Amino acid sequence: MAKETGRKLIAQNKKARHDYHILDTYEAGLVLTGTEVKSLRQGRASLVDGFAQLDGGEAWLHNVHIPEYSQGTWTNHSARRKRKLLLHRAEIDKLIGKTQETGHTLVPLQLYFKDGRAKVEIALAKGKKDYDKRQTLREKQDRREAERAISAARRRQRH
Repeated sequence: MAKETGRKLIAQNKKARHDYHILDTYEAGLVLTGTEVKSLRQGRASLVDGFAQLDGGEAWLHNVHIPEYSQGTWTNHSARRKRKLLLHRAEIDKLIGKTQETGHTLVPLQLYFKDGRAKVEIALAKGKKDYDKRQTLREKQDRREAERAISAARRRQRH
């Protein structure tokens, strides 16, 4: 069997970028069971309620939903169990210091396969206030309107 290469996206947490200011991102490996990997290969997972936590010098991923494997037997996994994240010691130490600051948290942004191995992109994030969310939406709309105006002007210029 040929070795898998490249990056295949499984799940993405779009709401995280809306609800948090992303300060820094890290790529971490995941400790998974066989049925979890098979379920992920079918492209089924949800990061919506997920978060990462540092506990006893180790990083753990909580509330990420990987549904049970349909052909699994008694060896099947529980869908929302906590999973260990594989990070370098220096990264964990850095994150321990950063997450102890008030308002900082670790949220998963993406779950994907990279060269056949399951990886999760976690972000050190700070929660946005409601007015920050409105400001971000306003900037996005302004950018869209400006792009429309520019493209309309170009179309008029051609004709």
